[in-house]
Amino acid sequence: MENTYPDGENYVCADCGFEWPMVQAENEEKFEVRDANGNLLQDGDSVVLIKDLKVKGSSTTLKMGSKVKSIRLVSGGDHEVDCRMDAGNFMLKACFLKKV
Repeated sequence: MENTYPDGENYVCADCGFEWPMVQAENEEKFEVRDANGNLLQDGDSVVLIKDLKVKGSSTTLKMGSKVKSIRLVSGGDHEVDCRMDAGNFMLKACFLKKV
């Protein structure tokens, strides 16, 4: 929007009141996600599950060895990987994944 202004260490949108840090871009560059073997993961990588994972609130189980293509890394929260599988869309922890 054109009505944004700096306020201390944040930018503020006068229209909606949303605030975000000025140094957000610097923090995103330092964000690293590593798989169970210590390999660096990037957006678009393919990974394999190394363990059966039960989905909370469902009877679905994601099976070990299932391949996931085109992952997306997400900063913030305890689940770093956003992906789409046959069973649906999931947020996964990188410690249960191995890069292919």
